[in-house]
Amino acid sequence: MDLNNILYIPTRYFPSISGAEFYFQRMAEILKAKFEYNIDIYTSNAIDFKALRDPKGKIIEENSKFFNTVNNLRVNRSPINYRLSFQEKLDFIKNIDSYKSLHLSDDCLKKLLKNGPYLDGLIKLILNSDENDYDLVHATFFPYFNLIISLIIARFLNKPSVCTPFFHFSNPRYLEPNLNEVLSKFDLLIACTNIEKKKLLEKLNISEEKVKVIPMGVDYNIFESIHKTQFKDFYFKQKFFKQKEKKYKLVLFCGYKNYEKGSISILKAIPFILKKIKKVYFVFIGPSTMAFNRELSKIQKIKNVRIINFTPDNLTGYFDKKKLTAFEEADLFLMPSRSDAFGIAFLEAWAVGKPVIGCNIGATPEVIQNDVDGFLVEFDNPRDIAEKVVKLLKSKKLRNRIGLAGKKKVANNYTWEIVANETHKIYQNLIKKDY
Repeated sequence: MDLNNILYIPTRYFPSISGAEFYFQRMAEILKAKFEYNIDIYTSNAIDFKALRDPKGKIIEENSKFFNTVNNLRVNRSPINYRLSFQEKLDFIKNIDSYKSLHLSDDCLKKLLKNGPYLDGLIKLILNSDENDYDLVHATFFPYFNLIISLIIARFLNKPSVCTPFFHFSNPRYLEPNLNEVLSKFDLLIACTNIEKKKLLEKLNISEEKVKVIPMGVDYNIFESIHKTQFKDFYFKQKFFKQKEKKYKLVLFCGYKNYEKGSISILKAIPFILKKIKKVYFVFIGPSTMAFNRELSKIQKIKNVRIINFTPDNLTGYFDKKKLTAFEEADLFLMPSRSDAFGIAFLEAWAVGKPVIGCNIGATPEVIQNDVDGFLVEFDNPRDIAEKVVKLLKSKKLRNRIGLAGKKKVANNYTWEIVANETHKIYQNLIKKDY
């Protein structure tokens, strides 16, 4: 087998913990081990979204143990350049020959520049190096400036370009035609669902062959064996529930705690849930936002509210024992988001046989089959969320039926091995074409 050199250019990287980062991490690990790919990861030093364009955001420091290496994968992090004026950034990009060949509108360039991250150091490093031997460039995720960087480098190297955009087509701010223009310049787009593919084809006016559907995956064996092997002596409820409340129900959310992900809607649903079921804990895992924290402070003042709130600072990695055991011991997983191109966390919940609740919007109806392996609710409707949560919490038989259906679906269709195998086929087809 010929060794292939692949360049990954994600917006951010671990310890940022959204699905896009994890997707690239698992693809790199599996493709390297199974197909002997050489994969270089070039990214920004941002941790939160604010840092992509604002020096007041959170960045990873060079002395961090994850700065250069994540699980034995080499990571090259370029500092975001906040010093240059917007006009200086425009002038630099527009004078690059391989950018000119893209024929992007000025409006598209300006909007993506404003989104960040501006990594002129990374561009200069690649364009001025004599050692670039990449066979393919793969970027994620839309609508950030690293997509233009990826296209500049791919055109410079005369190699194929791939993007997994995680296109949040239910969110109005992702639908500007000038933003979407950049996606049409990639040689191939990977959509997570058929619904996402349909929306991309509608918005971009490109041929169907330029969009392939590969769903997301889960490390099924890791989740399925949480309390059987690796964490025999660590139980979430024993550790974090009050002594007399160990048998209380656990409702879990895992994701970015903002309006789009539905976490604020969950907080607003809690009073309605507590009217029906008092003995329940609500566990939130993921980066917090100011809006979430404001709503949380209000809800915590209500009688009988039990909320456990973890941020990335409380976690040790993707397979943190607190996160894994929370999934294992949860009674249901709840993520009523409108901004998911798929929702890896649903797969994680199903892998441990838990029922899930998502929104009847975007791509989620293709992921969750309503009343079969989960429930669908209206976005930002606390009463609807509360109704479905209460229905599941009141019936162990219903929870078991729905959770088992999800577990069977994941085991047969949604593992990272399956995703990596399909990605490998796509890479090989593109690499063998004459660019």
